[in-house]
Amino acid sequence: MLIGAVILVIVLVLVFWFIGVYNSLIRLKKRVQNAWAQIDVQLKRRHDLIPNLVNAVKGYMKFERETLEKVMEARAKAISAQGVGDKIQAERELGGFLGRLLAVVENYPELKANENVKQLMEELTTTENKISYARQFYNDTATRFNTKIEVFPDNIVAGMYSSKFEAFPLFEIEDKAEKEVPQVDLNI
Repeated sequence: MLIGAVILVIVLVLVFWFIGVYNSLIRLKKRVQNAWAQIDVQLKRRHDLIPNLVNAVKGYMKFERETLEKVMEARAKAISAQGVGDKIQAERELGGFLGRLLAVVENYPELKANENVKQLMEELTTTENKISYARQFYNDTATRFNTKIEVFPDNIVAGMYSSKFEAFPLFEIEDKAEKEVPQVDLNI
C-alpha cells in the first residue's frame, strides 16, 4: 500500500510537471506570435508610407526610375510574403532598397527641401526605428522560446508535440557589409 501511494505521488508529480512545461511553452509561443504581430503592424505602416514617398519624389527623380521601381517591386513582394521566414527575407530586401532610395534622395537638395517629402521621410524614419525595436523584442522572445524547446527536460515535452513547438526564425543581418565595423577617419 505504501509503494502504491509513492507511485501515485510520483505519477502525479510527473503529470503536473508535464502540464506546467506544456503551458509554459504555449505561453512563450503566444508571446512570440504577439511580438511578430507588433512587427507586422509597423511593417504595414511602412508599406503604406512607401507609395506616398515614391509618388512625392517621382517628378524630381526622372533618372532614378530603376530605384523607384525596385522599391515598389520589393514592397509588393513583402506584402504578399507568407510565413514568418518569407516575410523576414522579403523585408530585408525591401529595407535594402529603401536604404538606396533614401541615399538617392540625399543627392537632390530641392527634394530634401520639399515639405511633403520631409514629412514622409521623418515618418518613414520613425517607423523604421519602431520596426527595429519590435524586431529586437521579437528576436529576444523567439530566442527564449527556441532555447526552451531545446533545453532538457523541456525538450521532451516539446518533442512530443514537435508540430506545435517549432523553432521561430530570427531577424538577422545577412549582408556582410552591414556586419562590418565602420571605419571612421577624423584626420583633416
